Amino acid sequence: MANTGSKSALFVCLGNICRSPIAEAVFRKMATDAGVADKWVIDSAATSDWNTGNSPDDRGLACLRKHGIESSHSARQVTKDDFMTFDYILCMDESNMSELNRKAKAVKNSSAKIELLGSYDPEKQLIINDPYYGSDEDFEKVYEQCVRCCTAFLKMNS
Repeated sequence: MANTGSKSALFVCLGNICRSPIAEAVFRKMATDAGVADKWVIDSAATSDWNTGNSPDDRGLACLRKHGIESSHSARQVTKDDFMTFDYILCMDESNMSELNRKAKAVKNSSAKIELLGSYDPEKQLIINDPYYGSDEDFEKVYEQCVRCCTAFLKMNS
């Protein structure tokens, strides 16, 4: 799947329509702007199968557009292969983390490093809360957290 010498990151949340597609789009733009997009495999997925095939939430897409970022992501559920092909699986909250760790145990050759994306936040906001039942401001907060975390993550991996 990945090119030799490439790195890979999978961003994960519960439904793959709010937080993880924002994180994926933010990280993809950063990698592109830094001229390293060709060295990365970047995707996002869900722990649940609720939204499989759906586009990201309109409010999330509007938030990304406001910042000059486009996303054409289609929601998907985490697969067993993801645990063997991605270097990093970066999730949004403790619930995602425990679900991913549970799924990883069922995969013999799981090599992915499962972490909270918020563990990279210089402002120490560990949890990226689901904005689904929130307001446009909540989506903006998710975007800002993703920018901080992805900036630090990219810096550590470049």
